[in-house]
This record gives sequence, C-alpha cells and structure tokens, in this order.
Amino acid sequence: MNAPIPTACATDRVADVQRRTVETQIRVSVNLDGTGAARLATGIGFFDHMLDQIARHGLIDLAVECQGDLHIDGHHTVEDVGITIGQAFARAVGDKKGIRRYGHAYVPLDEALSRVVVDFSGRPGLHMHVPFTAGMIGAFDTQLTFEFFQGFANHAGVTLHIDNLKGVNAHHQCETVFKAFARALRMALERDPRMGDVIPSTKGSL
Repeated sequence: MNAPIPTACATDRVADVQRRTVETQIRVSVNLDGTGAARLATGIGFFDHMLDQIARHGLIDLAVECQGDLHIDGHHTVEDVGITIGQAFARAVGDKKGIRRYGHAYVPLDEALSRVVVDFSGRPGLHMHVPFTAGMIGAFDTQLTFEFFQGFANHAGVTLHIDNLKGVNAHHQCETVFKAFARALRMALERDPRMGDVIPSTKGSL
C-alpha cells in the first residue's frame, strides 16, 4: 500500500491510518489543514470523484488507496473507506481544543440542493434522508452513500445530519451531499481565534 502522505508543517493536524481485513486493504492519509489536494484510488470512479469533493471543498489533503473485493460489489470498499477516513479524522483532530466544533452548509447543483450539519461531539450518529432517483451512478451503488457516512460518523465520533432537499438527477443529488459535507467539515474544523486553546464544550471534553 503506497498511498502518499500529504505534505504538512509541524502545526498541521495530520494522520495516516491503515485498515486491513479479508475484504479490503486500505490506507488513508489526511491533513485537516491542507489545500484540497487529493490522490484517490478506490477502484470505483464515481466514488473517487465524491472523495475529491471532500478534499477540494473542505480544504483537506486526502490520500486514499483501497484494494477491495469489487468482484463481489462495492459495499465493503465504500463502507471500509468511510470507517478508515473517520478513524483518520478522529486521530488528526485530537482533543478538539480551539475548533469551532459545529459546521453546516447548503450546496446547490443545478436542480439539486442538499444540507449537511455536523457536530464533532464525540457522540456518533447519522441522520440521513436522500431519496435517490437512481440506484446506480456509473459503478457506484447509491445505497452505499449511507454506508460511507455511517462508517465515517461512527469512527470520527460525529453527529451528522444529511438531507437532500431537492433533486431529480442522482449524480447531482450525490454531489451536492458530498460538497455540503465538505463545507460543513471545513467550518467545524476551523480553529476559532476567540476560542483559543479551550475545548468547545461545557463538559470540558469531547
């Protein structure tokens, strides 16, 4: 597994995580303080396109290399990539001191409009309503969108609300979801200069 590790400076929040099962072998590298660079190889072209949205619109450097059992279907690949990216985010964000914690975004693409809200709460939960108008986009099964975000939410420790508010074209529906997710991540993970070195919770920990 030779996924590149994004270039980082000493203050950047970075992580490199590997996950190996009999179904998938995955390496993920993230830099939460990156520039939006991505190198992606999951074997599912449309899925790579969606992961690229996370990097580009979240200003997150992201490298993903996955060798999965695509001769069966894409389920294990998509779910396990979500899990591994979630683990990488949890490691990179650390104790969450000084972050904004909450993020939200509305993103349109032609007739489609999606809203994503995220809370780096430490309490995993996914609430998702995306009525896809097609079962497949290229080689990507649209049902696996839920599995990706479920894996991410459970392992990043976030509460995540995803709603596609309008949409006719399934490609547009999915792309607005991933772009809104990226923008919400960017907001939530930004360091708040007014917060300083404080954890954004009255509990004192997240």
